[in-house]
Amino acid sequence: MLVMDYSPHSSKVVFTQAYVGRRRMRQVTGAKSVSLRSGVRLEYVQQGDPSGLPVVFLHGVTDSWRSFEGVLSRLPSSMHAVALSQRGHGGSSRPVAGYRIVDFSSDLDAFLDKLDIPAALIVGHSMGSYVAQRFAMDHPGRTLGLVLMGAFPALRGHAGVPELWGSAVSTLLDPMDPRFVLDFQQRILARPVPRARLETLVRETLKVPAHVWRAAFVDCLESDFSKELATIKAPTLIVCGDQDALFPRCDQAALHAAIPASRLVVYPGAGHAFHWEDPAQFATDLVAFGHEHRR
Repeated sequence: MLVMDYSPHSSKVVFTQAYVGRRRMRQVTGAKSVSLRSGVRLEYVQQGDPSGLPVVFLHGVTDSWRSFEGVLSRLPSSMHAVALSQRGHGGSSRPVAGYRIVDFSSDLDAFLDKLDIPAALIVGHSMGSYVAQRFAMDHPGRTLGLVLMGAFPALRGHAGVPELWGSAVSTLLDPMDPRFVLDFQQRILARPVPRARLETLVRETLKVPAHVWRAAFVDCLESDFSKELATIKAPTLIVCGDQDALFPRCDQAALHAAIPASRLVVYPGAGHAFHWEDPAQFATDLVAFGHEHRR
């Protein structure tokens, strides 16, 4: 598979042949939950050596920790991997309010305290990448590095997501229509995924109440941290698919230009959820980045 890496300060574009390591897959089991000081209960899974590099995964809107199941099963046991379901999602509690990006970031801070993790490599997909950006700005000492997947600097003036809000999300009602959820998940794919994986993702999305959809979308649409991106000092890997139907390459390039210690990798032929389409490729790149920047 070819990947692209370039600097915003140079016209040089480098394509490299990336080796996709086919690690022996492990089944991810043993979901737990922890109650934060706010009273919010978060579902999570963890695996690997507790003394290894801590890596915390943040899923996108309406997903859960299972969004990363295919990646987790391919990580080495030397890595301390933790994936959580953010408030309102998966098996976590669903309060009436508190779905701003700053709320999710505060949850992450309290979650790390509960698990006695001083600092971690933070991996975020889509909305989770926005939470990761906010966390790195507010808690630089707890951020060993960032991996931003299918990310964006801001949604004001954006085309795709506001259109999705106006045409569908703003009027959602419970119970959720499974056909709408299936269409929602399929539209972020550029390549097919195993049927069992897609069915799991749809089941997880059906757990999310309509009020969580609306509140999370509204704050993503209204928040704008783009002027603060230059304050992020953590080494940052920005990864996207060149067929991302939500956040095109220009969004990733804007992040890359704004975050000083960042690197951009583009997967040819991949969609917004490239970690569902080819979890082995992403796991390989994540492990390499983690080894490169482990303190």
